[in-house]
Amino acid sequence: DIWLVDFYAPWCGYCKKLEPVWHEVGVELKSSGSPVRVGKMDATAYSGMASEFGVRGYPTIKLLKGDLAYNYKGPRTKDDIVEFANRVSGPAVRALPSKQMFDHMMKRHSVLFVYIGGESPLKEKYNDVASELIVYTYFFSASEDVLPESMSLPELPAVVVFKDGAYFTYDGEDDRYILFVVSDALSHLLMSLIYIYIYIFFFPCLPRDFQFGHIDGNDYINSLIMGEVTVPSVIILNTSNEQYFLPSEPIETLEQLVQFISSVLNGSAQAYGGDGIIQRIKRVAFDARSTIMSVFRSSPLLGCFLFGLPLGVISLMCYGICTSESDDGSDDIDALKREGLTDEEEEEEEETQCAAELEAPEEGENEEEDAGEKDPGEKKTD
Repeated sequence: DIWLVDFYAPWCGYCKKLEPVWHEVGVELKSSGSPVRVGKMDATAYSGMASEFGVRGYPTIKLLKGDLAYNYKGPRTKDDIVEFANRVSGPAVRALPSKQMFDHMMKRHSVLFVYIGGESPLKEKYNDVASELIVYTYFFSASEDVLPESMSLPELPAVVVFKDGAYFTYDGEDDRYILFVVSDALSHLLMSLIYIYIYIFFFPCLPRDFQFGHIDGNDYINSLIMGEVTVPSVIILNTSNEQYFLPSEPIETLEQLVQFISSVLNGSAQAYGGDGIIQRIKRVAFDARSTIMSVFRSSPLLGCFLFGLPLGVISLMCYGICTSESDDGSDDIDALKREGLTDEEEEEEEETQCAAELEAPEEGENEEEDAGEKDPGEKKTD
């Protein structure tokens, strides 16, 4: 079953305002023959169930479909909620079997995502993305025959996005580059002029997976590359594998900037970073070091307490273990001594011990006799 559930609180004013709209939503979905069943739950009475579904505020609208729970974050109107329920309850990817259906969807939606082609790894990736992002928009699939005759794709399969009378293609290539200009406020105007030049003269030659961005300061880039970048500077990031590219020399002219971009695209530029195991270990160590340093900078006393107390306890435990005396230490020493003796030496040692034990009782008897002889004299003195 597919459920559209309103998690509410009895004292919530927004929940009370939603009640008549929610009733209309139920009537609309039932009359249209939708498979979605509408319900509501008092999240304060069933707090455990609400926590299981991640309810943090009221009202919260969720569509429950199998093992998945989709959050609704749009306007709380009947038409919007019904449209959300119909979109998410259906298949993640809908087929466009004819040109008439394609033209109808083009008129109905301002943004249209369409997969063109047969079975492929790109289609599997497209289906996964559609299952996750169906809460925001529709996703379709079609054959090349339903596309306008004026439209031609360089290769199939491909994902085509239609928007504002134009279309953009995604062919499954993983490399996605972002050129960041790292500068301060004083050089921001100069960087804007560089953007204008690149867009006019160079951007038409770049692939559509190349983007531009500007960062005020180098803190973000330093944490990203786990290093230090001077200001101003230029850096290109490959978001698919977390590699980055730095110019071999400071860029001072537009020609140098264009040459740097071209070297990245043709593969001649030196790549740094990446998503390998060693780089991930470095990232964990860098993040841990950055966290510790930030704690000490913001609150030195708190940092000393958080890290000094555990170290002190561990040090005391190690000291106690190292300095503790064992009761069996003397027995171990005697055993070691015996191992180093021959059989004759062991017999001699045992005889010596026996003689010492025999002498001890005789001395005790002599002491008792001396005590007995002294007793009569002591009595006479008394």
